[in-house]
Amino acid sequence: VGLAVWLKAHSLYTEVIPTRFNRQRREVCFMPRGATAPLFVPWESLCAWVVQAQGGSQYGVTRQYGMGMGFHHEGELVRVEFMCAGMPLAIAHWEAVRAYMEYEVHDLKSIQDPMDLQGPNDPPHEGMHTFRNARARLHRRIREKEVGWVYGFFWYLYHVMTFWTLPNRLVEWEVKRIAKVGRKKLPEVMQAWSESIPEEQWAKPSDELIRLGQRVKELRQRRPQRAITDIFAEVYRREHEPVGGSERKFKRWRT
Repeated sequence: VGLAVWLKAHSLYTEVIPTRFNRQRREVCFMPRGATAPLFVPWESLCAWVVQAQGGSQYGVTRQYGMGMGFHHEGELVRVEFMCAGMPLAIAHWEAVRAYMEYEVHDLKSIQDPMDLQGPNDPPHEGMHTFRNARARLHRRIREKEVGWVYGFFWYLYHVMTFWTLPNRLVEWEVKRIAKVGRKKLPEVMQAWSESIPEEQWAKPSDELIRLGQRVKELRQRRPQRAITDIFAEVYRREHEPVGGSERKFKRWRT
């Protein structure tokens, strides 16, 4: 069963065109299954959500999490959704996309390599280079007395118990297989849309987004340990509560 699921996931590379984000145009391109032409939507009109489902079974309480994004087109909701391992990870997926579109991050390394295990000439995926860099980092930390020999012993014990370099070699093999399988060709209109444009033609964020983003940054600086979702909620609440009057009314979230 696991092999069948794995082969099906690999076959999707030749069947599905992924959602693309263009921060120069500040647009998102969707290619729904069965569609004959891609759909382009302004970045600031995109809706995003995270969901949590909980249920009981004979084995106990189970929870599922997911993240999605989409927009309304001709009366239908065009969306992309996928499962996540937890609520923080679902939020992190959206935050990575948002930070990329707002020029807060410029590469994958700043997002997926917090331990700095990829050198300047290493490929972006994990592999044998990741393992070698991690081992070199461990030895450096031991020499500089950041950690002791007990930490190093358990580092080696953990990797021996997880089959040493086998996981890294499997990742490299899978990356090569995906490259061999190839990906579905993009439509010409999407290829043209993906091309870089002169800087003077780059789209600018709206005044409202700039104002709200500044409020988020100010609250973040005051309380850096506060959850980012709580900060966004507070800024949204302040923006939509009426001036004067005791009753608060909120605009309905777009779904």
